Amino acid sequence: MAADRRSSWLKGVLDLLVLSCLTAGESYGYEIAKALATAGLGEIKGGTLYPVLNRLEEAGLATGEFRATERGPGRRYYRLTEAGRRALAEQSASWLEFHRAVRTTLYPGGTGDMS
Repeated sequence: MAADRRSSWLKGVLDLLVLSCLTAGESYGYEIAKALATAGLGEIKGGTLYPVLNRLEEAGLATGEFRATERGPGRRYYRLTEAGRRALAEQSASWLEFHRAVRTTLYPGGTGDMS
């Protein structure tokens, strides 16, 4: 049940997290999933991640480019657009405001402050 809740919470912020993963430069799906897992967000499967990447690309927040490789299948590399950088900044501020509201509600006396 805890995994179901975590998955539900992640869906609400996954677009933002993927945009954030692209701030350091271009990346491809497996690298993004690995970065999210390393951050403690668990395994993000391709069936969840690739629709997010497609949605971000369709919205003009990221661009993708397919590249062939010498060995194995080619990869689609993604990078942020200027609109993606603006959206990341705006959505990050909104998320942090929401996070503060949730934290204040959960810990009204200030106990459990995780700042």
